[in-house]
Amino acid sequence: MSYLGQKRSKNNTVAIGIVVLLHIFLGYALISGLAVDVTKKILENIETKNVVEEVKPPEEPPPPPPKLEEIPPYVPPPDVVIQQDAPPAPTITVQQAVPQPNVAPTPAPVVQAPPAVPGTPAVPIARSFEVTDDDYPPASQRAGEEGVTGVQVTIGTDGRVAAGTCKIVTSSGFERLDARACQIAERRWRFKPATENGQPVTTTIRRNYRWQIKEVR
Repeated sequence: MSYLGQKRSKNNTVAIGIVVLLHIFLGYALISGLAVDVTKKILENIETKNVVEEVKPPEEPPPPPPKLEEIPPYVPPPDVVIQQDAPPAPTITVQQAVPQPNVAPTPAPVVQAPPAVPGTPAVPIARSFEVTDDDYPPASQRAGEEGVTGVQVTIGTDGRVAAGTCKIVTSSGFERLDARACQIAERRWRFKPATENGQPVTTTIRRNYRWQIKEVR
């Protein structure tokens, strides 16, 4: 039994190998045949086209430039002299002036100005110049300062001393007394204003202010 079994197995192996070779051969034949058919179909679909190169005609040469006509030089025409007759001389007519009688001009009427009203100077109001003990600076009283201060002021049309117009023309010798004199003049002095033609006007006056300490009895 063992011998028969071995013999059968060998036969089976040979048969299987033959079958495998047949399959390989058939596969190769199929593949080769299909490749040939595909190649034929591709070659049939290829169209051969002839490429014809277009040949351009030669370009025509440009036309020659036009000939320029020669222009003859300009010759001015000869001057034409026109003779004209001289104009007739103008006629001069002389007219004699007729003398006019001398007429004396009429004198302009004389307008007489109204008589001028004499002006009046500024008149001080006496009460405004009264010196009181309060006018004397206390420091000047203690120091015994005395003297006369001469001031110049401008009186307005309202009879008051214009602010800032007081000037010291004569000093008392003491600055405190001079400054106090201008303060009193601008604050307290009153005048009846000066007039011209009946109208009040601004004027400038000078007055003296005497500083004297009263004796205490």
